[in-house]
Amino acid sequence: MKKFNLFNEIIVTNKQELLNAINSAKTFAINHKGEICFPPYKEKEILIFEGKYTPKAPSALTPHTPPTLNDIFGKNYQIVEDDDRVLIKAFSNWQELIKLNTPRASYDDTTGDGVSEFSNSDLEDIGWNATEFNITYREMIEFLEAECKGTLLCIEQEEPYQFSGLGFLSDDDEAKEKLFKFCQEKAKHLIENDPLYAKENLSDDEAEAAEFLKCL
Repeated sequence: MKKFNLFNEIIVTNKQELLNAINSAKTFAINHKGEICFPPYKEKEILIFEGKYTPKAPSALTPHTPPTLNDIFGKNYQIVEDDDRVLIKAFSNWQELIKLNTPRASYDDTTGDGVSEFSNSDLEDIGWNATEFNITYREMIEFLEAECKGTLLCIEQEEPYQFSGLGFLSDDDEAKEKLFKFCQEKAKHLIENDPLYAKENLSDDEAEAAEFLKCL
């Protein structure tokens, strides 16, 4: 998976397309590639901004003054206009971006407790059964991030260390196949080499998980 660290990334979008979206008076968004998009969003769309501009009716006391891009994006964005482009830094809006993107993320790694489940039911079935053999979600996440295609939307810095991220797997079927094999091999190794997990010593839950992982 590729890491998209908002501390480092500058999102570049087309200025005219952005202005058209603003003037449409519709809800619109900008994804991490700088593309303008409208609801409904794609299944794994990663958004760095969502908004809707509704102009206020002018009056004698408050004549209409067009808002600036800074007004529309708000204080948590850094905006630079460069000819026909708009450059955006979004890391300060991270907490809102978590809420915006979590419904489409494959997993949530934004809390101190770490990842506790996968959003895809097939991956979650594997994860749930794998934990019976002390295979942690952290191990599974690290494996998927190393072996599968996708994007890790995050904020990460070294000093002081800080990390918070949302994972978006590009191909759930690929991830399912690879994760199943990974957990199957680790469970088989335990059953064959650890007396506590010998076939005859398995609990009912462990035996059910071993059957699911096809390692008996």
